[in-house]
Amino acid sequence: MPRFAANLSMLYPQHDFLDRFAAAAADGFAAVEYLFPYAYNPQELKQRLDDNGLVQALFNAPPGDWDACERGIASLPGREAEFRSGVERALEYAQVLGNDKVHVMAGLLPNEDLRQRHQAVYLENLAFAAKQAKAAGVTILIEPINTRDMPDFFLNRQDQAQDICKQVGADNLKVQFDCYHCQIVEGDLISKLRRDFAGIGHIQIAGVPDRHEPNLGELNYNSLFEEIDRLGYTGWIGCEYRPKGDTSQGLEWLRQWQAR
Repeated sequence: MPRFAANLSMLYPQHDFLDRFAAAAADGFAAVEYLFPYAYNPQELKQRLDDNGLVQALFNAPPGDWDACERGIASLPGREAEFRSGVERALEYAQVLGNDKVHVMAGLLPNEDLRQRHQAVYLENLAFAAKQAKAAGVTILIEPINTRDMPDFFLNRQDQAQDICKQVGADNLKVQFDCYHCQIVEGDLISKLRRDFAGIGHIQIAGVPDRHEPNLGELNYNSLFEEIDRLGYTGWIGCEYRPKGDTSQGLEWLRQWQAR
């Protein structure tokens, strides 16, 4: 049976962030993920986890200047020192919060002519991140993101991400398989899951095309969940969607799945 983690960056928007932990626990979630923890003291976040019996599944390494529309710096030439400092900071948080996965965002590619240069930086930075993370018992994740939601993002396809991991050659570098992004860019999700399963480190879900609840839109998530079970996935599935209405009411999809 798949295990689901509430993405607190998107779910329960009516609550202040720190109050979303209790809201998720009240709805039966056993784990949470979110984009960034760095606005809070790690001990404060750990207390929220402990108070609500929650597991920290995942968060992202620092992405650069998010408010200035930076979307990661792992592939950006000239930002190597900042990236490496950010990885070390993320691992410090992970040691307190207890998660064993950290997502590293690639960043934007301003011009396709620069891809080779950016890829060289990306490979070097990922090798550094994986080496540092291995000593801490953490897996580094990279994620293909669709260019409709995030124009010019460096990494877009599952095969591209898997090839990057193979080039780095670290056993603790894996791909974050976001069903929403993959469906928009490529489709044929079950075939991709089967093909790449050994290299997948985390799975996320949302309805397509509007990124609402997974039961809204074109994807048959019951079929996907069954396949994920058949493949033997034991990690968390992150619910990274924007609720169409009230988060708790919108979890009827989850209650129905768990009642099967």
